[in-house]
Amino acid sequence: MESKSHLSASSNRTSDMQTDVSSAIEPKSNFQIDGSSTPMESKGQAPTSIDRMSATETDGYLVIERNSTTQTDGESPMKTNEKSHAPSTIALKHTGKIVASSAMQMKTGGKAVGSSVIETKPHGKAAVVSGNDVEVMGFYEVTLGPHEAELRFRLIHFWEARNPHTKTLIGEEMLLIDEQGNVIKGFIPASRVQTYLRKMTSGTVYRLNKFFGSRNKAQYRVADHNVTVTFSWNTVLTPLQNSPILFPEDRFRFHDHEEFEANCDLRGDLYDYVGHMRLINGQAMTEHLIIDESDIVEKRHLVVHVQTHGGPVMKLYLWAQAATVFCQKFKSYGSTPRVLLVTTMNPKRIGGTLALTSMTSSRVFMDIDVQPTRDYLDWLGSNSGVANEVIADVVTKPETVTLGELYSYIKQETAKVAWFECTVTIDDVLHGSPWYYLSCGGCNTKATKGPTSLVCTNKKCAKSEVVGVPQYLTKISVYDKSEQAVFVLLGDAGRELTGKHASELVARYFEFNEDVGADHTVPVPQTLMDTIGQTRKFVVKVSQHNLTGKTQTITVTKVLPEPAPQNAIEDPADERIRKASDSLESQEAKRAKSG
Repeated sequence: MESKSHLSASSNRTSDMQTDVSSAIEPKSNFQIDGSSTPMESKGQAPTSIDRMSATETDGYLVIERNSTTQTDGESPMKTNEKSHAPSTIALKHTGKIVASSAMQMKTGGKAVGSSVIETKPHGKAAVVSGNDVEVMGFYEVTLGPHEAELRFRLIHFWEARNPHTKTLIGEEMLLIDEQGNVIKGFIPASRVQTYLRKMTSGTVYRLNKFFGSRNKAQYRVADHNVTVTFSWNTVLTPLQNSPILFPEDRFRFHDHEEFEANCDLRGDLYDYVGHMRLINGQAMTEHLIIDESDIVEKRHLVVHVQTHGGPVMKLYLWAQAATVFCQKFKSYGSTPRVLLVTTMNPKRIGGTLALTSMTSSRVFMDIDVQPTRDYLDWLGSNSGVANEVIADVVTKPETVTLGELYSYIKQETAKVAWFECTVTIDDVLHGSPWYYLSCGGCNTKATKGPTSLVCTNKKCAKSEVVGVPQYLTKISVYDKSEQAVFVLLGDAGRELTGKHASELVARYFEFNEDVGADHTVPVPQTLMDTIGQTRKFVVKVSQHNLTGKTQTITVTKVLPEPAPQNAIEDPADERIRKASDSLESQEAKRAKSG
């Protein structure tokens, strides 16, 4: 062999690479290069493993071959097994790159095992190479374009992505974390979802071979990485069994009030929130608080007033699945939980103030679910005094005012959209306009008559055939000792006053008046007339139309029951009712301007 000459010619290079070579061989084995004097002596009586290494240079590579032998004291070196022993081989390129051999090692029991080594790249970063020459890539190395490499990660969470207008499935989105704690977004196109969905479980560690690096979208991003791991036609996803590497379970991106405020309505990155709860749907945090789940199911959302440390109080809206998970977790605790963590929150301005709304990707955690909630719970226990201080940009309990004070507020130059509580007496139910309107059964937006059927005016609504559902649009004349006013009852506010749904009252009229046509306008029902003379507490909204002088009519968002609870709080109507309210107020302002 020419190993001696090559070693002599390459001694400096071999010395420089000694660290890389030694990291690729077993640290407990003694070894010598062919041509050296004697093997290292064993200090004990047990057989000693000796690795003999020979080196040759081929096509720019310095190839080092290792053969293991054993010997005991006083004996000649012997092979460890009579069966053939395939040598392990490491090829060192002049650049210092270690390339894995595809050779199989025969263990002493005669079983073949695949080797794995560390590949050191020219830029100094290392990537594991498995026995079949597949490179394992870290998330920090993922770039745009196709990749043949293997990714190893924990699947944190996955959720459906649907078209907001047509509700058509676009695909399955995922949040992935690698062993170094880097997080990246994954995506499975709709046509391939069923192929992989049955294999996916949140929290499981996977290996993924062959994928495409797509550009991460700019809006509503859930991860910092600019690239999305997209499953391609030949992607292979399999669980990673018995991995010796511990993958992190999760990673959060928290924002505080100031950061959410700075990113409000930008539709940019979705960050996580953690804090303590002050109110849930208007109810104070008592020891054994009971949530009205039927109300949440009907409205499809709930509102939580939250606060982080000593910061401002904010409203946090949980929609659909997030609201359901909140109720489930809340009930699972023996006593009332205090800490709330919600991921991927969208900061937006509702009613003129900052609010956080959940997204499809949002997850909900409480008190001891994850480490950040446990840490915050510890802080809460040590800082109960600070936690109970309210520094609120959002008015958590509407200020009680008279009608005169209400109109004085509207005239102020610094006035903004706000909610107030008024105690007034109902003087009359106005008959000059319909007391209800027909809404879209899907989104509660006002429906208009089309050529052959009703049409929803909400462009985001996916319903092509609209079934009209009667909703309250009732104007009542009210007064107190200081002033008179006209209130308009919308949606649930009308039901809270009468105890009846508008649809129920309309259906009853047509039931007893079968001879009238479907287009007949139902007169004001006696149930509404019976409210005349009642003195009630109303939560009212001063809208932008009130501030600009387009309308004097005040919108009612809630009618408080009698007797009114001491902790009464504004609980805005459903988002859909709010949009309908804004639309109706706008239409009313236009009519006032034209006539």
